[in-house]
Amino acid sequence: MTTGIRPWMLDALAAAVLFVLTLGPGQVLRGGPEFILFQVALLLPLVWRRTAPELVFAVISSVALVQWARGVQLPADVALLVALYTVGAHAPWRHTLVAAAVTEAGAVLASARWAPEGQFVLSVVALSVTVAAAALSGTAVRARREYVAALEGDRDRRARLAVAEERARTAREVHDIVTHNLSVMIALADSASYVREHSPDKAAAALEQISRTGRLALADMQRTLPALRPEPGPGPGPGHAAGADPGLAAGTGPGPGPDADGTTPGIAQLPGLAEQVRAAGLPVDLTVDGDPAPVPALAQLTVYRIVQEALTNALRHAPTATHVHAGIRLSPEAAIIEVTDQARTADGGNVPRVRHERAAARGGNGLRAMRERVAAYGGSLRAGPTPDGGWEVIAHLDLAHTP
Repeated sequence: MTTGIRPWMLDALAAAVLFVLTLGPGQVLRGGPEFILFQVALLLPLVWRRTAPELVFAVISSVALVQWARGVQLPADVALLVALYTVGAHAPWRHTLVAAAVTEAGAVLASARWAPEGQFVLSVVALSVTVAAAALSGTAVRARREYVAALEGDRDRRARLAVAEERARTAREVHDIVTHNLSVMIALADSASYVREHSPDKAAAALEQISRTGRLALADMQRTLPALRPEPGPGPGPGHAAGADPGLAAGTGPGPGPDADGTTPGIAQLPGLAEQVRAAGLPVDLTVDGDPAPVPALAQLTVYRIVQEALTNALRHAPTATHVHAGIRLSPEAAIIEVTDQARTADGGNVPRVRHERAAARGGNGLRAMRERVAAYGGSLRAGPTPDGGWEVIAHLDLAHTP
C-alpha cells in the first residue's frame, strides 16, 4: 500500500533522531556553537544519502577529518558508518572498498587520538569490526536487491516468452483448422458445381457436407481464438490468457478445439476425418494398430493434427492422387504416423517427382507446424517424395517425453 512518504523524508527523520540521540546534555555548554556546527555538518547530509551516496560519504568524511584536526570528539561520528553502509548498498563494490578504507583510516586516527592509555589496539580492533559490519551489511543489501531484480527480470522474460509461444501455437492450430476445412469445402464446392446439372442429389449432399464442415471449423475457431485475448483483471499468472487450456500451460500447444459434437480431436476422431476427406473426393484408407487408451489426450491431439495436415496437403497438392494411406502404430512408448499418397497422370503414369515436390512445398507453413508438434515430443519427422513419385509423411512421437 502506498503511504506517500518519500525516502528522503524518512532519511530526514532518521537524521533528526540521530541528532537528538547523539547530542549529550552537556555538549552545548562544554563545546559551545562549534559542537552544534559539527553535529549538523555530520548528520544533515544523511538526508540525501540515497540520492548521492558517494558524495554524501565524501562530505561527511571531510567534516570528520576537520573535526579530528580540531580535537572535537562527537558521538555523531556514527554518521560516517551510516554513510559507509549507504555506499555499500547503492554503489559498485570498488567504491565501497575505497569508502571502507577511508573509514578504517579514520578509525585508526580516532583511536590514536582518543583511545585510553594502553587501549589503542583494542580500540582499533573494535572500530574496525564496526566498519567491516557497516560495509558488509550495505553490500549484502545491494546483492540481495540485484538478485531480486534478476529474478523479476527472468520472470518477465519467461512471461514474454510464454505469451509468444502461446500465440505461435494458437496460430499453428488456427492454420491447421482453417487450411484443412477450407480445402475440404473448396473440393466439395467444385464437386457440387460439377454434378449439379446431371446429379442434383449428389450436389445437395456435397452442399450439406460443406455446411457441416463450416460448422466444425467455426466450433474449432471459437474454442481456439480466445487464447489470443488477455484475461481481464488481476489474478492470472504471466503468460496466461482467457480461454487458455491445460495444453498451453503444459507447453504442448493450444488447447484442443472441440469437434462439432464437443469432443476433443484425437485418435478416435480419425475415421471421421478420413470420411470427411473421402467426401471431398480423395480416396483415403486408415489403419490404427495398437490401443489408443494409454496415449495422453494432448498426444492424441498431436497425432490427429499431423494426420489432418498431411491429408490436407494431399488434397491440395496432389490433384490426381488415386490413393492415400494413413497408418498409425501405437505403443505405450511411441506413436508412429505414416501418411503416403500416390499421384498418377491421366494415362496412368507416375507424376514426375519434381512437380509433386514443388506442389507439396507450397504447404511450408503446415510442414513447419508438424515439425513443431513433433519436436514437442522429442520425436522426428520426415516429409518428402517417394521413389515412385508420391509423397510421404512419417512422424515419430516419443510418448515418454514430457512436452
